[in-house]
Formats: sequence, C-alpha cells, structure tokens
Amino acid sequence: MSNARKRPGLGGLAFLGVSCSLAAYFTYSAVQGNYGLFRRIQIESDVAQLEARRAALTTEIAVLENKTRRMSDDYLDLDLLDERARAVLGMVRADEIVIR
Repeated sequence: MSNARKRPGLGGLAFLGVSCSLAAYFTYSAVQGNYGLFRRIQIESDVAQLEARRAALTTEIAVLENKTRRMSDDYLDLDLLDERARAVLGMVRADEIVIR
C-alpha cells in the first residue's frame, strides 16, 4: 500500500462551483426578482395606498350622491339650491352687500 494522497477531481470542483452558482442565483431571485420579497413588499404598499384612495373616493361619491339627491325633484333642499346659485351664477339677494 502506498501513502499517495488522492487529489479531488475536477468534476467535484465543477459540481461545487455550479451548485454554489445556482444557490446564489436562486437566493438573489427570491429576494430581488420579479416575484421576490422586495417586490412583494412594494405590491403590499401599493395595495395599501390604493385602498386608502378607494376609501377617499367612496366618501366623495357618497357626498356627491347626497348632494344629487338633495337637488332632485323628489327632495329639494332650498339652502343647497341657494348656495349653488350663488356659487355658479354669482347671484346675490337685494339686501346683501358684496365686498370684493
């Protein structure tokens, strides 16, 4: 028996290199890829912003629906009619003084 040391073959080193490269690639993709963690955080932030905007728009729609109902033929709010006539047409009553 001889005491000759065996050197690792190039195949083992190539396998190790390819394995490390694939592991690094998949780790990078899992963190920063199109479907990675950073993209998920960004999408969740966008969802939160859009939900807040939707809530604001829902409130605005409710206000406009209320004003529309108050200006309809079935239910006429004279105060709202007076306010809109003043704002849109620039109307004033005879007993008012306009200061500009």
